[in-house]
Amino acid sequence: MEKHDRIAGGFYGLLIGDALGVPYEFQQADQLPPYEKIDMIPPAGFKRTYPQVETGTWSDDGAQALCLLDSLLSRKEFSLDSFSNMLLDWYENGSWAVGNEVFDVGVQTAWALYAYKTGLPARECGLVRPEGKGNGALMRVLPLALWQEDRKKLVQDAHLQCLITHGHICNQVCCALYCLGAKALLDGRNAREAIREAVVGLREIYRDMPEYEQELEWSIRPGASWEGNGTGYVVDCLRSAFMILERASDYEEAVKQAVLLGNDTDTTACVTGGLAGILYGFRGIPETWLSGLREREKAAKLLERLLSEKGI
Repeated sequence: MEKHDRIAGGFYGLLIGDALGVPYEFQQADQLPPYEKIDMIPPAGFKRTYPQVETGTWSDDGAQALCLLDSLLSRKEFSLDSFSNMLLDWYENGSWAVGNEVFDVGVQTAWALYAYKTGLPARECGLVRPEGKGNGALMRVLPLALWQEDRKKLVQDAHLQCLITHGHICNQVCCALYCLGAKALLDGRNAREAIREAVVGLREIYRDMPEYEQELEWSIRPGASWEGNGTGYVVDCLRSAFMILERASDYEEAVKQAVLLGNDTDTTACVTGGLAGILYGFRGIPETWLSGLREREKAAKLLERLLSEKGI
C-alpha cells in the first residue's frame, strides 16, 4: 500500500469514525441498534443524540484535529500558542467545524479555553481541573503522527499539544503511545506489531523520564491485554481502540465495533477510525461514508497541503 493511501486513510478514517458515532453518543451498549444497522443514518425509530445535526457531520473531535493539522502546516512545526489560538477560534467562531457550528464540547475543554481567553498561559490551562483525564486531547492528536517523522519529537509534541486542555501526565502518555502506534502502522506494520512496537519505543524514550515511565506502566498497563468499554476516560478510550484494532478485519468493522461499545461513541470511533484508516488505507473506507461526509471538500484541501508538504 502506498504511503499516501495510508495517510489519507488515517485522515478520513478519523473524521468518518467521528461522524459515524455522533448520532449514538452517550447511549449505553444495550440501547444501540445491532451491528448490521449501525450506519451514518440510524435505523427508523432510534432516538438520535443530536437530532438537529445533519448526517455526516464531524464533531469537536474532528474539528480540533483539523485545527491541529492546520497549525502544523501553517507554522511548519508544533506551536502551542498557534494551536491554542486555533482551538479558541474553533470554540468561539466554529473554525473547522462543519457549518461553523460547535454543537459538542467537553467540560474540561470549555473551562480550559475560557481560562486561556482570560489570560492564563496555554501551558497551564489544561490543569484547571488538575486530575482531568478525559479523552479530549487523544481524539485530536493523530495529525501529529501523519506529519512528524522524528519519533522522539513526535512524543514531545504529543505531550505538548495536551497542555492547552488536558495537561495531566496520563493524557500526555496516552497521546504519545497512540502516535507511536499510528507511526508504526504508517510504516506497514499490522495491528499487533504496531502496538507492540509503540510500547517498546515509548519505554525506550521514557527510560530517563521516570514519572512518565511510571504512568505508562501503572496507568496504561501495556503488559495487560487490551480491553476497554468505550468511555470518556482517556486510558479506557486508548485501550478500547487498541482492543478493536487487534480483532477487526477491516475499517468498517473497526468503527462499528467502536460505536457498539456505547458511551463516548463518537470519540471511540474517531480514535479507532484514525488507526484503522491507516491500517486499511483510504481505499478500505466505504465509499458511501466518504461521499456522505459533509464539507469533505474543505477537509480535502488540508489533506492536499499535508501530502504536498511531504512530497507525496
